[in-house]
Amino acid sequence: MRTVLRVFSYLRRYPILAGTQLSCAILMTLLVVVFPEVTKKITGEVIPGRDFEKLIPLTLIAVGTFFLTNLFNALRIILNNTFEQKVIFDIRSDLYRKIQRLPMRWFDNKRTGDVMTRVTEDVTAMERVLIDGIEQGVVALLQVLVVGSYLFYQDAKLAAIAMIPMPFLIGGAWLYTRTAPQRHRKVRAATSSMNSLLHDNIDGIQQIKTFTREEAELQSFNESSNALRLATLHLMRTWAAYNPSMEFLRNVGYALVIGFGAYGVMQAPSQEQLEIQTGIFVAFLVALNLFYEPISRLNGLNQIIQAGRAAGERVFEIIDAEEEPDVDEGVVLPTPVKGSVKFDTVKFSYGDDIATLKGVSMKADPGEMIALVGSTGAGKSTIINLLTRFYEADGGTISIDGQDISEAKKSSLRDAMGYVTQESFLFNCSVRENLSIAKEDATEEEMWEVLRAANAEGFVKALPEQLDTSVGERGVKLSVGEKQRIAIARVILKNPPILLLDEATASVDTETEKLIQEALEKLMTNRTSLVIAHRLSTVRNADRIYVLDHGLVVEEGTHDTLVEKDGIYAMLCRQSLMA
Repeated sequence: MRTVLRVFSYLRRYPILAGTQLSCAILMTLLVVVFPEVTKKITGEVIPGRDFEKLIPLTLIAVGTFFLTNLFNALRIILNNTFEQKVIFDIRSDLYRKIQRLPMRWFDNKRTGDVMTRVTEDVTAMERVLIDGIEQGVVALLQVLVVGSYLFYQDAKLAAIAMIPMPFLIGGAWLYTRTAPQRHRKVRAATSSMNSLLHDNIDGIQQIKTFTREEAELQSFNESSNALRLATLHLMRTWAAYNPSMEFLRNVGYALVIGFGAYGVMQAPSQEQLEIQTGIFVAFLVALNLFYEPISRLNGLNQIIQAGRAAGERVFEIIDAEEEPDVDEGVVLPTPVKGSVKFDTVKFSYGDDIATLKGVSMKADPGEMIALVGSTGAGKSTIINLLTRFYEADGGTISIDGQDISEAKKSSLRDAMGYVTQESFLFNCSVRENLSIAKEDATEEEMWEVLRAANAEGFVKALPEQLDTSVGERGVKLSVGEKQRIAIARVILKNPPILLLDEATASVDTETEKLIQEALEKLMTNRTSLVIAHRLSTVRNADRIYVLDHGLVVEEGTHDTLVEKDGIYAMLCRQSLMA
C-alpha cells in the first residue's frame, strides 16, 4: 500500500485540478439517487393513481438528471486525463532525471532492457493506477457511500439484508490482495527478463548471424517468453477463481433482497399500502444495482492497482537508488583551466577483491601529451574513469591545477574535458545535432570549420543531406572511421583544455588512420592530452609515457629512453602490440 500511496503523492502537485475533479465526482454521485426516487414515485404514486400530469415532469427530471450526470462525468474525465498526464509526465521526468544522476557502478549491474522496461512499461502500468484509481476508484467509493445511505433511508431492515454479503466481499478482497503482489511481481520480472534478452539480441544481431546462432537464440527467447506466459497464466487463473466468486456473493445479495423484500411487500395490510410498498421496493432494487455495480468495479480496480503496485516498486527502486555524489555540489575549477593533472598514490577497485589500481602516481603539465600503455587489464581505462569521476577513487588524490577533483563540481570538471573513445558513440539523429551536443548555439560555419579540422568535411558534404543527414542508431550509417572523425570534430567544437583519448585509430585501416591521426594532432595542439595508446605511431611523439602493469606504474619516460631501458615497454614494441 505504501507504493500505491506514493504514486498518489504526486497528485498533491496539482491541488486545483484535484479539487475540481473531486467536486465533479461528488455532484454526479449525488445525482445518482434521483432516478431511483423518480422510479419510486412513478411506480408507487403515478401508475396506481393514473396521474398523467405528474408523469411528464418526472420523466423530464429523470432525463435532466442523466444529462447533468453525464455532463459532470465528461468534465471529470477531461480533468482526470489532464491531471493524470501531468502526473505521469512528472514521474517519467523524475525517473529519467534520476537515471542520469546514478553512478556508473549502478549501470554495471543493470541490463539495458530491464531499465527500458521500467521507464516504458512499468510507468505505463503505474499510469493505470492513476487513471482507474482516480476516475473509477473515487467515484465508485462515493457511489457506494451515497447509495448505501439511500438504501438505509428507504428501508433499513432490507438494507441490512443487502449488506449480508459485504463481510465476505471485503474478506475475499483482503485475501486476494495479500497474495496478489507476489504474482504481479513475477509477471513484471518475467517481462523485464524477456525485454532484456530481446534488447541484447537486437544489439548483437550481427554476431548471432555470424555464428549462426539463430535457432539457439530463438530457443532462449522462447524459454524467456514461456516464463512470462506461465507467470501470466498463474495470475489469470487466480483472478478467474476470485472474480466469479465475488460476483456470486453479490448475486446472493440480490436474491436475498428480492426474497425478503417481496415477502415484506406481500404483507402490506391494504391495497394502498401494497402500492406504496411496491414503489419503494422497485426503487430499492434500482438503487441496489447502483450499490453493487461500483463494488464490482472496485474488485476489477484491485487487480489493476496490484499490477501498478508491482510496477511502482520497480520504478521507485530506481528513484530511491543512491545518486552519484556531488553532481551539482562542490567548487568550480579555477578558470581558465590550465590543464595540470596529477595522480598521487591513487587506489581503486571495481568492487571485487582484486585492486585495479594499487597506488598510481603520475602527472601531466599543461599542454603535454601523456601516453598510457600496458597490457589489457593494466588499469589504463580506469585512470580515465577516475579523472572524469565516472568512478570515485578509493584512496589517494587526483588534482587539476592543484584542485582536488573530489571536491570539485562534476559539471565543472567534465566541462573542462573532451573524451574520444575507441568506439565513438553517435546519437540516432543528424550530423548537425550530434555536433550541437558540444555547443548548442554553434553556427553552421563553425560546424564546417571543425569538420574540416577533423578531416570529415569531404564525406559529410557527400552525404545526401550533408549536415542534416541522419547517422542512424549508434551511427550505423557511417563507417568506423567516419564516426571517429565526427566524434573528433565534436570535441574540437567543445574546445576543452584537457583531452582524453582511448586510441581512436585502433579499429580502422591505414588510410583512415592517417586521416584520424592528422585530426588528432590538430586537436591535441595546446591541450593537455592523456592518451590510451595501442599503436606505436600514437606513442612515439608523447612528452611522457607511463607503462602500467597490474595496477602499478612500472616504467616512465619518453619513447627513446624506454626502448633503451629494454623493459616492458621495449618488449611491447618488439611484440608489435603497438606496431
